[in-house]
Amino acid sequence: MDLQTQTAREQRRRLHHEADVVVVGAGIFGCAVAFALAKQGRSVILLEKSLKEPNRIVGELLQPGGVSALEKLGLSDCLEGIDSIPVEGYQIVYYGDSVNIPYPPGAGATLDGGIEGSRNEKSERPKGRSFHHGRFIGQLRRACAKQPNITIVETEATETITSTKSPQILGVKSLTKNPETGEKQDDFYFGQLTIVADGYASKFRKQYIGKDVVVKSKFYALELIDCPMPAPNHGIVILGDASPVLLYQIGTHETRALIDVPENTPTAAAAVGGVRAHLRNVILPSLPKIVQPCFEAALADGKIPPSMPNSWLPPSTQTQQGLVILGDAMNMRHPLTGGGMTVAFNDVVLLSTLLSPERIPNLGDTAKITSAMKEFHWKRKGLSSIINILAQALYALFAANDKQLKALQKGCFAYFQRGGNCIDGPVGLLAGIIRQPFVLFYHFFAVALLSIWIVMQNTMGSILGIWKFPLAVEQSALIFWKACVVIFPFIFSELRT
Repeated sequence: MDLQTQTAREQRRRLHHEADVVVVGAGIFGCAVAFALAKQGRSVILLEKSLKEPNRIVGELLQPGGVSALEKLGLSDCLEGIDSIPVEGYQIVYYGDSVNIPYPPGAGATLDGGIEGSRNEKSERPKGRSFHHGRFIGQLRRACAKQPNITIVETEATETITSTKSPQILGVKSLTKNPETGEKQDDFYFGQLTIVADGYASKFRKQYIGKDVVVKSKFYALELIDCPMPAPNHGIVILGDASPVLLYQIGTHETRALIDVPENTPTAAAAVGGVRAHLRNVILPSLPKIVQPCFEAALADGKIPPSMPNSWLPPSTQTQQGLVILGDAMNMRHPLTGGGMTVAFNDVVLLSTLLSPERIPNLGDTAKITSAMKEFHWKRKGLSSIINILAQALYALFAANDKQLKALQKGCFAYFQRGGNCIDGPVGLLAGIIRQPFVLFYHFFAVALLSIWIVMQNTMGSILGIWKFPLAVEQSALIFWKACVVIFPFIFSELRT
């Protein structure tokens, strides 16, 4: 594209507010999709309510499958210069015992499943990255600002603009602050395609997606300074009598602690001191000894820690002409497994392929866009369904609140202790490296069967305990039923449109 054409397109975006694509939301998904489409030669307007560096407590750990997708998009430089930390895997701490589950050996993830590269111990193990969310967003926005086909505008999108002659969405109406008066005034932005990626609290979701967000708990966050880690460069999951706690470094000196607090937790009730009392009296004693002083110091400010809802929203196909809703606005899972950004970046890789100029020269061709979005909905499931189901199922086990779930939780830890494929398979799924849904099904029910075996052994004891066999069978049946109740609703939610 020559300079004159490029300048004319930029002026059209600035003066007339017209482009090929209008993207609402300059977060993880919005920045990535704007950059990917602009690289293909599309003219893009990127709208964001506030261009200040965001201060969020999730979106801080990018799995290896997400790092691979970021490289495919040409945005891997955004991980540099923000004091990001390499992540080599996880450590699970279960009532004081621990097991390390490193990412499996292999060069990286493919888009269509499997693992690239050699599967031997000498292969380089992939790594994820963890960081301050706001710093990473800042890098993504700077990358978009440098892209000549993108114009970034600080404005609050309020509603869609619909054609008077058809149901076609033409763009969005917004409120823009007048720099001279300081007052907000109406603004309008038009595109052949409008992509809404305004996050977990989307104001457009209810109008165009007929599914409700389910929230059963919140993550409360503390930032621990110069905290010694039981396993450096690992995400640490601490399991005990309370809901799970996550620890991971987000900088050279900073470690994030995320504490899951389910709704109506008795020890977090206002009458007994609220969330701070729960953190001090229940969570603090359950942490590794070397972490406790830093955790206690982080509580010393006397403030209620910042929190985020842990949301579940199954994916949806969309048929609205001229509009698609994507990212967390369309699909969310519990952030326990840190899979959100990995899903987002891989969605952008797939979407940009399906919407490429070679496939769809004119983004105003609604028939081709609708067909591409249906293909997108089903093709993305090779990765997204795994991470969605795994996040929800693991959370059910790790936040176990009944006898059967506690048995499954114990079986899960015992499964990891076996090492080998009992680690490589599950963590490969979690990392976005293995993209075969059957592998998830296999390992989940392998955990269920091991849990049953452990219960059978503990119930019957020695051969003299054969008289307890009926009780063992009953407990085993309940555990298997609970495993089915945990996973099948999430599987069915992925099979719906």
